[in-house]
Amino acid sequence: MTSCVIPTTRYRRGIGPVKGDRVEIVVDAGDTTRTYEVVASRAGRRVETAVRRGVVEVSEVTRNGSVVRTARFMANRVLALVEQPVPREDSSEQ
Repeated sequence: MTSCVIPTTRYRRGIGPVKGDRVEIVVDAGDTTRTYEVVASRAGRRVETAVRRGVVEVSEVTRNGSVVRTARFMANRVLALVEQPVPREDSSEQ
């Protein structure tokens, strides 16, 4: 079995992962859809996404690689994985 790991960290001028990294998961819940969010709640944390054995796994990870929390969904029920952009502070980059 192969697995797909998608790093979803955002870098700002080589500083590293920033607070505010966020992934939104839209899931089919029968007659409706449900939306879940995994957010890097503290500075230095990042959100990683992996698809393994029919399961979509979204995890908040610390700098040293320790998983803080994980959300798991059946891959056939996931409608969308939306990586939200981190708001920019510097207006010259726009």
